[in-house]
Amino acid sequence: MIGDPKDAGAARALFDQDPYQFEWWALSLVNAMPANDKKKGADRGIDGGIRFHVDTSGKVQRCLVQVKGGGVNSSVIRDLKGTMERKKAVMGILITLQPPSSPMRTEALEAGFYTTPTGHDFPVIQILTIEELLSGAVARTPNTVATFARAPRHREKPVTERLAGLD
Repeated sequence: MIGDPKDAGAARALFDQDPYQFEWWALSLVNAMPANDKKKGADRGIDGGIRFHVDTSGKVQRCLVQVKGGGVNSSVIRDLKGTMERKKAVMGILITLQPPSSPMRTEALEAGFYTTPTGHDFPVIQILTIEELLSGAVARTPNTVATFARAPRHREKPVTERLAGLD
């Protein structure tokens, strides 16, 4: 990744210079993994994703992330909903340089809430601006859990014990 903008103006400059670098940087603001393995090309509505476990069954749920540096409108939210349905994702996040319109916010609210098996509610679609993220806003998703089990810690015996065993 080239550049690490600290304000909306620098983020706009990064977008103008290299939209792909902007996308990867924006995904990092919500701890999302890039969907295209950092390759340029058609993303079919998915720029990145966040995976999380909501119970102990081992089933993983997905939150899709879409990044827009240019103009946005409510059709972007409808497209995100359609992509979520197609990919069977339970949540979606739109990251945008532009402030969302009132119809966009309404469209996102109408998507409702995702309720975890433990009873916690999260907005199905969230709209976050770069300015909000740089000011400390965070995506509201269930706690992510490590995908791989942690290996047991191996402790070596102190050197004196290891040397004593050589007698």
